[in-house]
Amino acid sequence: MNNVTSKSNLSHNTKFAIPDFKLLTLTGSFFSPQSLIKRMAQSVVEVMEDSKGKVHENLLANGVDLTSFVTHFEWDMAKYPAKQPLVSVVDTLAKGSVSLSLLGSPFVPLPSRGNLFTRTLSDIVNKEDFVLDSEYLITLLVIVPKYVDRKMVGVRCSVEKVEEEFLLAWLQPTAWSGVTLGHPADRRFSFRLIAEDNEAGLFTVTLFRKVTEDFKVKAKENKFMVREFYYDENEIKREREEMSRLLSDKKQQYGPLLRWLKVNFSEAFIAWIHIKALRVFVESVLRYGLPVNFQAVLLQPQKKSATKRLREVLNSVFRHLDEVAAASILDASVEIPGLQLSNQDYFPYVYFHIDLSLLD
Repeated sequence: MNNVTSKSNLSHNTKFAIPDFKLLTLTGSFFSPQSLIKRMAQSVVEVMEDSKGKVHENLLANGVDLTSFVTHFEWDMAKYPAKQPLVSVVDTLAKGSVSLSLLGSPFVPLPSRGNLFTRTLSDIVNKEDFVLDSEYLITLLVIVPKYVDRKMVGVRCSVEKVEEEFLLAWLQPTAWSGVTLGHPADRRFSFRLIAEDNEAGLFTVTLFRKVTEDFKVKAKENKFMVREFYYDENEIKREREEMSRLLSDKKQQYGPLLRWLKVNFSEAFIAWIHIKALRVFVESVLRYGLPVNFQAVLLQPQKKSATKRLREVLNSVFRHLDEVAAASILDASVEIPGLQLSNQDYFPYVYFHIDLSLLD
């Protein structure tokens, strides 16, 4: 296999060592902590929001980066003795993974975290942004996504009616700063940018109260979001004080929390790779029978575009192990008796994917 994959520089291959387990009847399914691992990785990103460039330095398994751990994987005989019955090994791994999944992070996310669609606005808006205590006018907060490219669709308002029109100013999102918009002939309707992030801009829109619902309908049609918000000075003050308290708590929590995440992430990831190894062993025995006679290999495609060609080479090399499966890959009309998976999931060799893109 090394010869055919290295000849075309398709993949980097390393042996993936799996011990010989004591076989007994194994029933049930494997618990996979993959979703837990992704949640923990995302939590590290949130905690390190001011140092995101160093996130990967803290996503380690047994003190090394994830790729190195997988490519140099060794079964932990002390924690998961291979001489135990296989069902006992599976049970030990499952209990450890479930225990990790039940752990609750001591970190409470700040309410300001998130984009303009979801975050608190108390630290963005000011009293001067709103027309307050007016019988006829109201100020709305409108979020305009940046994917609304090269144009901004507005609504011209009058006492009698609301009609849709393109604003005379055609804007790029990068040109929003400091812009006040409105139809030159009707200044009773105005836009003003008050904040923006990577996804959208937040505008105040002042218009007549009687056309508010019509405006919301038009805004929705044009992919704008009107955030429900009422300016209450006391509520704003309360939220800002709460934010200040949470920021202070976060600074105190940062060190212990990051250590907690690093330790438990490492434990969960190590358990996950052990479970992958077990699944390869069990599937191989079920597929090829006894005595155990197989070699697990970790293949790392040299580039994403090489994956399809790598599949073709592997199918060609190992088609003798399962002629029906090999034929079905070329002919989707061929069914594999007794197999519930789609043909795209089944190959003449045992295959399991290890996705290390935990932050995507």
